[in-house]
Amino acid sequence: MTTTTSPESLGLVHEVLARRASEPGALLPILHELQDALGCIPADVVPEIASVLNLSRAEVHGVITYYHHFRAEPAVGKVVQICRAESCQAMGADALIAHAQHKLGCTMHGHSKDGAFTLEPAYCLGLCAMSPAMTVGEEVHARVTPQRFDALIAEARSTP
Repeated sequence: MTTTTSPESLGLVHEVLARRASEPGALLPILHELQDALGCIPADVVPEIASVLNLSRAEVHGVITYYHHFRAEPAVGKVVQICRAESCQAMGADALIAHAQHKLGCTMHGHSKDGAFTLEPAYCLGLCAMSPAMTVGEEVHARVTPQRFDALIAEARSTP
């Protein structure tokens, strides 16, 4: 197997697998922990995850690709997520997404032209009563209009 994952990252993968492999339903906790630590689930660690959990590579890959939260490559810049759940859709999320794509110059799962942002969908941020919702990095924002989106992006550009 040709690896592109750094030795430090592989060490973390081995540590997480050793600690969590015997837990019931270990796959999702392992994937979440690796995503949080590495910023992605590198494709070259999928066979090892599968082997330790006695799953096929296809099963692990299927879970990673099913959940929009997981990514195979690290995000570029700050991650901007716009909720696509029903409440947010009913309150204008589709128009907000179109505005965000135009403003950032990318589609969902893409990167802004300047590399400052990755645009991703979210499927419920828990702010249904204050739709549409979005995140910029770890910050959650409610009742986001296109104008508020522009202000949040401008603010994010000005802060490290």
